[in-house]
Amino acid sequence: MVANGSDVVIVGGGITGTAIAYYLGKAGVKTTVIENDSVGSHASGFAYGGLSPLGGAGIPGVMAEVSQESMRLHFEWAHSLPEETGVNIEFRQRPTLALAFNDEEVEKLKAPLAWQQQQPGYKVEWLDLAGAKAVESRISDEAIGAVYIEGGADVEPYRLTLALTRAAENMGATVRHGRVTGLKWAGSRVAGVMLEHGEVACDQVVLAAGPWSAETGAWLNLPIEVRPLKGQIIRLRAPGAPLQCSVGWKGNYATTKPDGLLWTGTTEEEAGFDENPTQAARDQIVESLLKMLPSMTDAELVEHTACLRPLSADEWLLLGPVPNCEGVYMATGAGRKGILLAPAMARATADLIVKGSASISLDAFDPGRFKS
Repeated sequence: MVANGSDVVIVGGGITGTAIAYYLGKAGVKTTVIENDSVGSHASGFAYGGLSPLGGAGIPGVMAEVSQESMRLHFEWAHSLPEETGVNIEFRQRPTLALAFNDEEVEKLKAPLAWQQQQPGYKVEWLDLAGAKAVESRISDEAIGAVYIEGGADVEPYRLTLALTRAAENMGATVRHGRVTGLKWAGSRVAGVMLEHGEVACDQVVLAAGPWSAETGAWLNLPIEVRPLKGQIIRLRAPGAPLQCSVGWKGNYATTKPDGLLWTGTTEEEAGFDENPTQAARDQIVESLLKMLPSMTDAELVEHTACLRPLSADEWLLLGPVPNCEGVYMATGAGRKGILLAPAMARATADLIVKGSASISLDAFDPGRFKS
């Protein structure tokens, strides 16, 4: 059975796939999003939602431009998506304190400081312990100091993915459930997507399959070196007043979200496709939380979640046209920055399809770069 075709089929119903459908819908392009489970049911629905564009792999460096462009688009979404869909995505600007407990951590935090301070729209400064405690008095007395950043934000990822899906559907997108098993070709050009039960004809395909992206390598005759990076988060009913900033240390974080709970995490685990929460991870997260905020020792566990993020072998995106596969594009590999980077990844992909070029440089993100 061959289903009615679309101009573009998007494989993957996470935040990146739904955002691509959103931007293509804005351009009048008919899309079908195919998701094996339900929209936002994996990392996009369980992520923390922190938007911190001044740090992470490749920043400063090749990931800086896409990160900054994404932040600009997040501010646009904060105004447009609630108006378009009625969904409150819980976007809010949120300062951060990144703590250091020893000289090595101080050096690592200070290394990008001059670059960070040059970025427009942000306030970045080094604070000693007294200055950091003036921002959040409950941080550990053992901290030496912290980098304080204003200009970042956070968002509720599931609500954001839902809003993008609803907006895309309002513009004619179709969401279909099913497992994609391959691509259909007419010579070197894609002609459709094959499912376990049927096919969908199309002119172009976007592969936004997140941590499952490596499976697409067999369809493309290319090595797609993306693996799942497991991360776990706990939500706590914490004593005292809500935190007024996000507190971080060595990749860990804690902040009070609009639901009133303290969200804290996260882990970086090589666990294959196991999405189950574990006691070991919970203990690790609690240990990190109490390192940052010792007064949280009496916090009560409310929820514990786990998800898988797509991490490429070099920790950079796979974004753009797939070589020697006409009409096929890829958008994956954001690792821990998936919620932040989705807008620019989606906008660039839509622009490639509609205009033939993107406003940001994609040279470093060639999906075919792992071919020897």
